[in-house]
Amino acid sequence: MKSNDKNFIQRLKRQKEDALEFIVVKYFPLVKGVTYKVLSPLQNNDGLIEECVNDIFLSIWNHSKKFKGDSMDFKNWIYGVAKFKAIDYYRRAVKKVDFPSDHLEGLVEKSAEEELILMENRLELVELINHLDPLDQQIFLMKFFLGYSSEDISIKFGMTKASI
Repeated sequence: MKSNDKNFIQRLKRQKEDALEFIVVKYFPLVKGVTYKVLSPLQNNDGLIEECVNDIFLSIWNHSKKFKGDSMDFKNWIYGVAKFKAIDYYRRAVKKVDFPSDHLEGLVEKSAEEELILMENRLELVELINHLDPLDQQIFLMKFFLGYSSEDISIKFGMTKASI
């Protein structure tokens, strides 16, 4: 008997190799896409993406008995396995590789303590800006948040560049 859309989950749980082949063919684009999205900032360090994809399918094979649900749930389960396995690979690789931190933005989560400190700093900054005169507030916001040059601001308010 060969695996198909209706029986591949049961056959995978019974460790039938044709079921593994079936899910590799069916879910390879999903697994590779998730893995690539997480690991691409590392610029495929020595085939890391391919190694991770293989490890994901091995993990699915080894833990297939833990899965409960239908084929739609299976797709979500594979997605979760792929995502967390790729994140594990990313964390291990980051410890070994040194690269610019601009690649990490949006991928590496900050600790609760770091988030609290950032939030407190923002609140302090808003508080300090609120204590400025309205004209100084506008100048500060235009200069440091909107990126206007001192010359543009001086023209807008009819002031000298030095006073800005």
